Parts: sequence; structure tokens; C-alpha cells
Amino acid sequence: MRTRKNGQGPFDMADKLSDRTVKALPSPASGNRVAYDSEVKGFGVRVTAAGAKAFVLNYRTAGRERRITIGSFPDWSVAAARDEAKSLKQRIDRGEDPLAEREAHRAAPTVAELVQQFKEDYLPRKRPGTVQQYTLIFDNIVIPKIGNRKVEEIKHADIDAIHREVSKRTPIQANRVVAVLSKLFSWSIKLEVRTDNPAQGIERNNENKRARYLSTEEIAFLLDALASHPEPASANAIRLLMLTGARRTEVLAATWSMFDLKAGVWVKPSAHTKQRKEHRAPLSAPSLALLSAMLGEAERKAAEDKKAPSEFLFPSPTGEGPQSEIKKSWASVTQRATVAMWAAAPDTAPGRLVAELVAAAERAAGADAAPRMPSYAEVVKLAAVQKVKLPPGLTDVRVHDLRHTFASILVSSGASLPLIGALLGHTQASTTQRYAHLFDDPLRAAAERVGALVSSASVGSGTNVVPLKRGAL
Repeated sequence: MRTRKNGQGPFDMADKLSDRTVKALPSPASGNRVAYDSEVKGFGVRVTAAGAKAFVLNYRTAGRERRITIGSFPDWSVAAARDEAKSLKQRIDRGEDPLAEREAHRAAPTVAELVQQFKEDYLPRKRPGTVQQYTLIFDNIVIPKIGNRKVEEIKHADIDAIHREVSKRTPIQANRVVAVLSKLFSWSIKLEVRTDNPAQGIERNNENKRARYLSTEEIAFLLDALASHPEPASANAIRLLMLTGARRTEVLAATWSMFDLKAGVWVKPSAHTKQRKEHRAPLSAPSLALLSAMLGEAERKAAEDKKAPSEFLFPSPTGEGPQSEIKKSWASVTQRATVAMWAAAPDTAPGRLVAELVAAAERAAGADAAPRMPSYAEVVKLAAVQKVKLPPGLTDVRVHDLRHTFASILVSSGASLPLIGALLGHTQASTTQRYAHLFDDPLRAAAERVGALVSSASVGSGTNVVPLKRGAL
């Protein structure tokens, strides 16, 4: 075996390498030594002072000398490593640089790193609700599943597998996960991390759009429940949602500077609206009355506390930023309203349960005690004991359904779809089109009026009837 030196240290020129000769190679006193194969130029095995052995390939590209590690011995046999070296040399002959590609892959971001950059650079421009939804999906689903994998490695099948797994538990949420991933990988294309979007083409689960609208009776019970709610700020937020048809995030993030109470206008800045455009919303008299009362109370409390009032209509308990959620208050109010609805219908199964609980409470407290309405949980518990199936009442109503109800009231009053879209802040007619079916009742009523007029317009009734001739229309 011949030995020579270059600028990188000693290395050996050998005959054809074999597993036996590689195994017998001694370790150098320091550094490392490379024994080269006589069959494939540049192919050899590197031996370190610690005795570690790995196959390497030396090659030149663009005037630069490069060395790429193929794999360690004995995990790789000499024959397998030699074949890999031949394959690498073919790629080099085609103008490729295997080491540069490997280094680029190592430097390529993982999905977790891309998500973190997405959170820092992209999400801050989105609405708080969007930020919260994306963050939950990233932290609870995406990162645990594929966070440690390279962005460039993710395939369509990987996204489809996540969608199918989440679909077993929450089909609608599974669709949202795909939508979020699609946005993430579209963003990666802009960053030139990928050239394609593996989340595209995923077959989504069917979604039946909910159509829940509060009746006049349900609105009355909801307002009664709000009147007795122990948290005035949350109750007022719900009242404002009912009166304006605004989105929950728009109401909770609203500041007093957005309102001109004299002109009766709420100017929502583009940063607060889903459509990212300024929206001027006229305020009704009840809305103005509510806002005026809220402002007066806020100023009174600020003077009492000897500090400036908050800029937010609904400040957080800490005073830093706006209130972020009303879920608990909404659940409490809808449950209270539901029990009151049941109590108002004593001939129904839920009504009888409420009456039974009221009577039991009266017996326990005495005749002189004020009557107490049972809680929703108490009614549910008694229903379970008596095996009575309870209707949802108002517990199936979401906060966003207040916006749908606002639109339905507009429809019943004769408002057109373009007018409804303008009041709700829609930028696309297709968004407002979801309320088109609500026009069935007013249209039917109009058709009935025409039908009544036509059916009564007979010759025998004495009404002057103008006969229509062919071609008259």
C-alpha cells in the first residue's frame, strides 16, 4: 500500500478495497487517513484516530474539490458503498453537486421552523380569531404530526393521512386543518422553500352549512336572561352583537374612537374586519342608547377609580387589551334562557321537569321563600334520571348565529340582499347569497296576495276583468 500527503493530511493509495482489507486498516495516531480504491477513482474509506471508518468520494465540480461521505463501515459493505460511489459519479458527470444538495437539505427548514416563521411574519397581520384558530391547529395537530420533518419532504399523502385521522374525530375540523396547511405551504412557495403545495387536491368532508335563526320568542327569552346575567360587560357585548349583526371579534376589539355617537355611525377600520376594508355601519336607536349608557358607566367608573377610561368598549379584567372571549357567558345565558323557555311551557316534558324542581325547591325553602328557577344542569340531571330526552332549546345557538338572525330580521322587513350585504360588511355578493332562501316567506306572502286578488276577480263577483288575448304579453 502506497502512502502520500496532500494539504488535508495523509491518505493511502490502495489496491481494490474489500471488506477484509478495510477491516484490517489501522487507525492513525492522530487526525484521519483515507485509503483509496483502485477501481473507482476518488472512492475510499476514511479511518479516524478513534477507529471510526466511513466510505467517502472525492470529486471536483466547478473547479472545486469536494468530499462527500457515503456511509460508515460496517453498516455499509465495500460493494454497496462502491456502487453508491459509481451512482454519485454519474450524477456529477451530469453537472450535479451531491454534497451541495446534501448541505442544502440539512439547512432546509423543518415544518416546525416554517410554522414558527409563519407565526412571526404572517399571522400578526390577521384577525385575533384567525390567529387563535391557526395557533391551535399548528400546536395541537401539525407540529406533533410532521413538525420534525423537512418542509420539502412533505407529500400529498402525508396531508391526506392527517386529514383522514382528524376526520375520525371531528370532520369539520379536519377540513380546517387542510385549509391551514394549504395556506402554510402556499406561503412556503413564496419563500422559495417549495415549488408545490402538497395540501392541494385533498378531498374535503361534506359540510352542511348551519342555518340557525332565533325566533321572536327566543330573542325575548335571551334578552330576559341577559338582564339577570351577573357580568354586565359580557351581557352588553351580546346585546351589541344582536343589535348590529357584527362579528364577535369586531365587537370585542372595538374601541370608543371607532364610534361617532352623534352621527350614529360605527367605523370599523380595515385591521378589524374580515374583508380587510373599512366598514361604515349605521347604528340604530337602541344601539346608540346601549352605547351611550356603556360610555356613561365607563366614565363614571374611571372617575371613581381616578384614572382614564379604557379605550376599549370591553376591556380585559387586567386592563391590558380587550376582552378576548365570551364563551362562558354565552353558555350561561343560553342555558338560563332555555330553562325559562321550558318553564313557560308547563305542558311539555321539559316544562314538567322544571315545575317539579321548582316545587321541590319551594318545599325545601318554605312557602315564604322567593321562587327559584332551577339551573340547566339540575334539569339535565333530573331528565337523565327520568329518561326524558330534552330538546336543545337555545343551547344549540352559537354566538355567530346572532349575525344570521340579524340578517333574517332584515329579510323579513323587506331588505334586499345588497342592502343586507352592506350592513353586514360583505364584499362579495356570494357571501350574502346564503340568506336568499329566507326570502321564501315574504315572497310567498306576496304571491298569496296576488293569488287572492286573482281568485276573487271573477265575472260573477262584479269585478271588472280585462281578458288577455294571445300575443298581449
